[in-house]
Amino acid sequence: MASLPDDLQSIRETAERKAVFFKSVLPLVLQVNEQIVEDRARLWDLRTQKQVGSKLNALDRLWLAGLADRYGADRDNIGALLSHHDVVPPSLALAQAATESAWGTSRFVREGNAIFGEWTFATDHKGIVPNQRDEDKSHRVRAFDSLRDSVESYVDNLNKHRAYKEFRAARAEMRTKGQIVDGMRLANTLYRYSERGADYVSELHAIISGNELDMLDGARLSRDGAFEPLI
Repeated sequence: MASLPDDLQSIRETAERKAVFFKSVLPLVLQVNEQIVEDRARLWDLRTQKQVGSKLNALDRLWLAGLADRYGADRDNIGALLSHHDVVPPSLALAQAATESAWGTSRFVREGNAIFGEWTFATDHKGIVPNQRDEDKSHRVRAFDSLRDSVESYVDNLNKHRAYKEFRAARAEMRTKGQIVDGMRLANTLYRYSERGADYVSELHAIISGNELDMLDGARLSRDGAFEPLI
């Protein structure tokens, strides 16, 4: 979907409104994550090639350089790239989307597909000025042409902004220990995402547990209809 349904806020039944919201956003999160999974497989392959002394071809070197520039990392340090370039658990993404967008009904979503409430100070970004912004503030809420663009920007934000270094470290530790990338646990690291701090984290926990979103962390897109839908 390019945008959420305009009449989402008119759905009176809470469970139905939530279901529409989750069914709209989840496939977009999975699309972005599955591209990252493919990229990570390529990174692991290139890392193996380098470890055995093989010379990478020009296309792979160019791809690595682009990824390294994206994260401000050393193109020769594939371990650092793997730490940055990783998925965001659907449970966490959906919980943040829900609270940041007022379950898809906020003005920022309706006017600019801004489902994660990202602030921007960049003049070259499309943005929406908050109605109650303080006079001494200059931020805008970043606007996007589509929901997919908003999801991609959100994941990119968590993967590279210095405020979420703790998030990336916790995720990398889970990987090292062979654990599932757990949205509930990673929510603990996102107290800097909102001015509400610990209260924000508590709300994420409540949304994840109250809606059993952890069951979606194992979701995958079905390209041939072979899977039973989770939602």
